[in-house]
This record gives sequence, structure tokens and C-alpha cells, in this order.
Amino acid sequence: MSHHLTLTIVTQEKELLKQDIEQITAPTTSGEITVLPNHIPLFTQLQEGILRFKVDGKDTYVVITGGFMDVGPNNTITVLANSASFERDATLARAQEAREKAKEAMQEKIDTQAFVIAEAPLQRVLMEMKAYTAGLRKKRPTLPNV
Repeated sequence: MSHHLTLTIVTQEKELLKQDIEQITAPTTSGEITVLPNHIPLFTQLQEGILRFKVDGKDTYVVITGGFMDVGPNNTITVLANSASFERDATLARAQEAREKAKEAMQEKIDTQAFVIAEAPLQRVLMEMKAYTAGLRKKRPTLPNV
């Protein structure tokens, strides 16, 4: 029995990652699922959200905007993401810039469809920041009680 999974994350532009991992948690359209080694084969649709996977006991976060996940034989997982970015790519300045652009666009638009289109980039940056702050919380040392 193998104790790891081989994860490949692919977007329309490139292969983003190929790495051995311990487990992955993914946002599916049916809810969040966690896949461990020796999982049965599975093909599922992913919704916009945060992929979380463990390498050497440490969590890594990837923001995705939907796609598909294939859990294949021999502990292989392929994520076909519409788009994906690591939490380390998120920055506060980028988030603030996206927020301002979205606010301006939303103030100019009045119909529902245009509002949703203008809001989408803001929602993505907010997810990136959520993943980024989750990663920071995990990296902070805990202080002993004195």
C-alpha cells in the first residue's frame, strides 16, 4: 500500500504542479471532499474555492475557479482547473487594487448580469486572500502559556 498520492494540477495555460502529497481536500459541487491514499477511482466537478493539500505534514493552498478532479488508479490525482493560483501569489496590494476596480465597475453597472461580471474578479481575490491568511495562520508559531 502506498502512503502518498501524485497530484497534478493543470490549467488551460500550463501544468502548474506535479508533486507527491499526503492528502487533498477539494471543493466539489456536492460539498468538500478529502482524498487519502488508496482512494477508489472518482471523477468529480469542482466549484470555485480553495484546494488544500498536505506535503510533509504542511498545508498548501491553491485557489481554483472551478474545473474537474480525477482520482485515478495507482494513487494519481489530476485537477483540471479553469484557473489556479497559489496562496503565496496573493498580496494585499493586489487585493486592494482589485477591490477598487470592482467597486468602480459595480457603481457604473446597473443590471444584474453586469454587476455579477464586475464582482467576479473581486470574489477571486478575496478567495486568494482567504487562502493566504489561512497559510499564514498555520505558519505562525504558538506561544507557550506563561
